[in-house]
Order: sequence, then C-alpha cells, then structure tokens
Amino acid sequence: MTEIGSRLKATITKLGAARTRLILERPFIGALVMHLPLRAADPAWCETTATDARAFYFNPEYIAALTLAQTQFVLAHEAMHCALGHFARRSHRTRRRWDVACDHAANLLLVEEGLKPPPGSLANPDFRGLSAEEIYPLIAPDTPERTLDRHLFDDRAAEDRPGLRSAVDASPRSSAAMEGEIAWRSDDDAERSSDSWDDAGNERRSAGGLPLEPGLAGSDELVRRWQSRMVSAAQQARLAGRLNDSWLRRVDRLIQPQLPWRVLLARYLMSAARDDYSFQRPSRREGEALLPRLAGDNLDLYVALDTSGSIGHEELAQFATELDALKGQVRARVVVQGCDERLDPQGPWTFQPWEPLSLPQVMGGGGGTSFVPVFEWIAARRLHPDLLLYFTDAMGKFPPDAPAYPVIWLVKGSGRVPWGERIQLN
Repeated sequence: MTEIGSRLKATITKLGAARTRLILERPFIGALVMHLPLRAADPAWCETTATDARAFYFNPEYIAALTLAQTQFVLAHEAMHCALGHFARRSHRTRRRWDVACDHAANLLLVEEGLKPPPGSLANPDFRGLSAEEIYPLIAPDTPERTLDRHLFDDRAAEDRPGLRSAVDASPRSSAAMEGEIAWRSDDDAERSSDSWDDAGNERRSAGGLPLEPGLAGSDELVRRWQSRMVSAAQQARLAGRLNDSWLRRVDRLIQPQLPWRVLLARYLMSAARDDYSFQRPSRREGEALLPRLAGDNLDLYVALDTSGSIGHEELAQFATELDALKGQVRARVVVQGCDERLDPQGPWTFQPWEPLSLPQVMGGGGGTSFVPVFEWIAARRLHPDLLLYFTDAMGKFPPDAPAYPVIWLVKGSGRVPWGERIQLN
C-alpha cells in the first residue's frame, strides 16, 4: 500500500469511529451525519471540510490533525448545516456574511450539546438561540471572521476550479483504491471520468473535483429531504429516550419557514383581531330570521418605543410606517408610549383606526434603558391591552414577572428577553 493510501485509510477509519461514537452517544446528530457520504477532497480547494448538502468533503491532512472529539464536531457541523437548510435560505443576503452567520448558528447548537469544537470555530455566545437569519444583521459587512468549513451551496465549478487535483471518492465502493491504487488524478483524467453519488443520483463533478452547480440542482427537493431526515432522526432518538425536550422544541421550530419580521408581526396582529360572526338576536325591524353577521371590536394595541438612543429615529419611523399599514387591516386603536429609563413626558399618543400613525419629530430619551416604567404605567391606570408591542434592543432592566396580557418584543440586536414573544428585526 502506498504512503498516500495508508494515510487516507487511517483518516477514513478515524472518521468512521467518530461517526460511530456520534450514533451511540448522540443518536439524533449521528443519524443526520450518516446521510453524508465521506469524500476525500483535494487540499487545493478544501482546506478543512466542506459540504454541498449531498456529501461530506474533507482534507485528509486536516482530519488527521484533529482529536477524535473534534472530528465528531466537524462531522456534526456539516450535517447541521444541511439539516437546518442553510443551503437554501440565503436569498438576497451577501454570501460571506451569510456563511459566517450559518457557522455561528450551527456551532452554538453543537457546543450547547456538549461537542468539542476545533480551534477557530465561530460560536459567539451573544448569538445563542438565534437563527442564521437573526444573526446575519449582527455580522459586520466587512467581517474578518472565517468559517470553519467551505460552503459549496452557491459555488460554481468554473469560478472555483483550482486546476490542480481532482477529488477522490472515499466512499466504501473505493476500497480497492485504498489498497494501493489511490492517487490524485490529473485534470485531464478527471475530465474524462464521472462519479455517481449514491445520495444524489449520478451527480457529475467538475475537473477541479467540485460538484457541478451544487447550489442549483434540486435545492427544493433537498430541503424537503433534509427536513424529513431531521424529523425522522428526532423521532427515533425520542423513542430511544435520547432526545431532550429542548431539542424537540428546536426541531419543531427549525422545520418551520423563516419569515421576515413584518410577516410575523402581521400574523400576530391578525390572530389578535376580534372580528367574528355573531348570532346575537336581531332587531325586530330586521324580521324573524336569525342570520349571522360579521361583528367585531377595535383591537387595543399598545406600543412602547425604546428611546434610549440604541434605536435611531429613522428606524422608529420605518417601524411606524409598517405598523400604520397593519393597524387599518385589523382595525386597531394604537397607543404609543416612549421610554428610556423614564416615560417620555410628551406621551402617550393615541391613534384611532382611521387616523394615520406618525411619530413626533423629537422624542424624549437618550438616557439608560429600563422597561419597567411602561408596565407600571399600564398597571397603575388599570389598562387592559389586547397586545403590547415593545420596539427595543432588549438591553435593559425587565420587570421580574410577565403581565397578564400578551407582549411581543421586536428586537434589534442580539438581546434576549425573559418572557413574552420575541421577533428579530432583520
């Protein structure tokens, strides 16, 4: 056996051992990892590891330098990208920032699970509990952060082909090659050959060893396939008693589509609206028939604005515009109150459903941040909001207990809330 073949065989054995330990110790993650065939890759384009949601690509020298625990982490890392559908969720976002956001999201889940990341892994604890969409606006456009792996979701072979060496298939059917025939093929040889992918259906590769058009081929089908795999893995792990409630809730949330905050806010307001059909006794003037009629009351929506300086006037104005467009649809009476560490002395401002909602040009504030005064103000006046919407960065003092009415926090930044519903402002 050649030296190259011996090293590669040892690396594949190490990856196999890491996969086995994941299956035994963390069956939910292990089941997901098993859906990614192992493929050795040319170091010219794969510095560490990579995935296109169809296979796990690895640089043998990189894997050889990791501990077994770190090898488990990189396997789980690629599987988590796939299970979370990161390959199909970038939309209009800048690729580099999106890749960094995806790495933070995946790594934080794995670190919370107790896996040991290799050096250089991105896992900012301030982003804990946030999705990649929620993390993205918190990443600087010129961020120097680098992802742990290479995301092939949007790669094009013509753009990324290094022109040096081709990938070597390290799946079980290449065992003969591992016995002494493994060698890096030239570009000319690779251009005359093709590989069949048992998980993707005869996918051809470019001369540089990269999958052809991986970001385009069947992404919708891949999303459905990985969602099905994740649900199946969760069910099996739960039956085995090896999946805690936090992961179950996370799976339920992750398989739901990620919606913009405007859509989520509209859904909350629509669900809170009180329009319904009424079967109250009709007036005698209308005859003896009992006919259903559409009846409803105005929605009492209270809005608190964080005026401590962390939210700019332009952002407040944009939020007011969105809210104005929604309040007419649900016939909401809106009461607006500004607050930093104290209530704005000019407030509150009340807008009927038919009145345009506009904020004053100058609002008091700029001091510290406390959310307590707004809730004390509502309690002192014995008000009964149908919904309180608080627009803030969530960096301040919260009341110790949740009120009896529903509260939605529309949050700019990575701040967490102790109770209520949280919508990330993207």
